[in-house]
Amino acid sequence: MVSDSPSDRVILYSDFNCPFCYALHERLHDVGVIDRCEWRGVQHAPQLPRPMKPWSGSLGAELRHEVTMVQRLAPGLPIALPPGKPNTLPAIEQAIMLLQKEPRVGMDFVRRTYRAFWCEGRDISDPVVLKELAGEHVVEKGDGQSQVLAQKWETAWHAIGQNGVPLLVSSDGDLLVGCVPVEHVRQFFQV
Repeated sequence: MVSDSPSDRVILYSDFNCPFCYALHERLHDVGVIDRCEWRGVQHAPQLPRPMKPWSGSLGAELRHEVTMVQRLAPGLPIALPPGKPNTLPAIEQAIMLLQKEPRVGMDFVRRTYRAFWCEGRDISDPVVLKELAGEHVVEKGDGQSQVLAQKWETAWHAIGQNGVPLLVSSDGDLLVGCVPVEHVRQFFQV
């Protein structure tokens, strides 16, 4: 979603399976600036499986650590430990199709998808889950443009030189990386 004023436009690079992205996304809603963001889904871990596989051992410990860190950075944020992490390309492509059709519907889908994964542990690589999350607005077959746009977003994100998410990029090229405190978000958006 892009604001009416190009000077206010902020690109938000984010991945559904990143708990820091989920936390920042909710923070942007809380501060009231999500409508000034153009959400761009990227895969920071494209090798993850479809369907999602349960994580154990060191991967499970890493996931527990990430959730614990987010709980410290965003106390009060509803978050639960998911069983693993799925490949997010199907969810990103569904978001793209919905954003192109109707930006508000697309952004609602994005928020529901974060919550479905981080609060309910649902496999957001599953087409049935994505169809349910999209509801009456589901776009089941695209014309291939969602794959092209997903790749363009991925390329643009890598070109910035920051391989982490979440990442905010202002129209002036200023960057805000990670799940930063509310004060930093307010300062970045000048609210």
